[in-house]
Amino acid sequence: MIFRFTTAGESHGKALVALIEGLPAGLQVDVDFINQQLWRRQQGYGRGHRMKIESDKVEVISGVRHGFTLGSPIALMINNKDFASWQEVMSTEAVDILDEKRARRLKRPRPGHADLAGGLKFQTHDLRDILERSSARETAARVAVGAFAKLLLKAFEIEVASHVVMLGGIPDNPILASWEEIANIQQDTQLRCVDKEITEKMLRHIDQAKEAGDTLGGVFEVVARNIPIGLGSHTQWDLRLDGLLAQAVMAIQAVKAVEIGEGIQGASLPGSKFHDEIGYNKERKQFIRTTNRAGGIEGGISNGEEIRVRGYLKPISTLRKPLQSVDIDTKELSSAAFERSDITAVPAAGVIGEAVVAIVLVDAMRKKFGGDSLKEMQQNFLSYQKGLSNY
Repeated sequence: MIFRFTTAGESHGKALVALIEGLPAGLQVDVDFINQQLWRRQQGYGRGHRMKIESDKVEVISGVRHGFTLGSPIALMINNKDFASWQEVMSTEAVDILDEKRARRLKRPRPGHADLAGGLKFQTHDLRDILERSSARETAARVAVGAFAKLLLKAFEIEVASHVVMLGGIPDNPILASWEEIANIQQDTQLRCVDKEITEKMLRHIDQAKEAGDTLGGVFEVVARNIPIGLGSHTQWDLRLDGLLAQAVMAIQAVKAVEIGEGIQGASLPGSKFHDEIGYNKERKQFIRTTNRAGGIEGGISNGEEIRVRGYLKPISTLRKPLQSVDIDTKELSSAAFERSDITAVPAAGVIGEAVVAIVLVDAMRKKFGGDSLKEMQQNFLSYQKGLSNY
């Protein structure tokens, strides 16, 4: 049994849609929880004007009856309110727009975006064909799918959270925080950072970047706890849990590097100071570790510790003071196009990170424990846990 999904939709199109397969029957669907996750994605200091236009809500179209999953594919939709201002530009039917300004054709690619590479690949001279789908607006659909995944993880007492550990180079080294500190972050906080003093420095830095017409990147960390031992596998490269998580987080727009545990720091340490020594708790009949530098994964397999994944976000590519580009028609030097954009989106990227981590973990859980219904999956899970205690 596998968990999979696909999304469709453009940034200024009519709606974003997603199709989910692989959830067991009998899972209670909390639409308010899904909408809360969509709300969380829209928060954060330094976000652009688009967040004031949209108030994302999910509409479940199929696969759920009377509040519970049926075990069949789930279809969902998130309407784009901004489509009202883009109906002509984003029409699915042929439209002749003679006014170039009204047509909103993009022909000055933005450095760092998919504009030029996508235009060359798909042989289009209107780079909006690329911009609309490559936009991070698509991640709203991924967050909705991730919310369904979180609901299934909750049935196994697995929790996922995130926090901002660095923004625009502040602080010098990523913040280290416990699960309790991360879980206690207020949902409406401006930057989802555990340190109030550092948060104030980050806020001032964002203001300075805005005034300069610039953008900022940063680092978010996703933490998942109560993970069972044995998710993923060492047997093939594409089954390794760390590889799957790295792919999912790297696929978030603007993420340019991924770290599992303390992998970056560990590259400069001797093995005696990096690897997590093993102990045994006789009362709980459980293998334990006093450190977790491996980030909860060894040999591509979850080891029972917290899974910790960091995503490194480049600065937003759309600048208010545009970088140099080239007009794709005239080939003359020109300033890059400007579209509405954020100054920074690191807190939102953390929420998206939670969603994709939850998706990978649910897929691993479905592969490991199967079950057509939630009850059957839970029985398989309990049987496996009992076997571990007798190891």
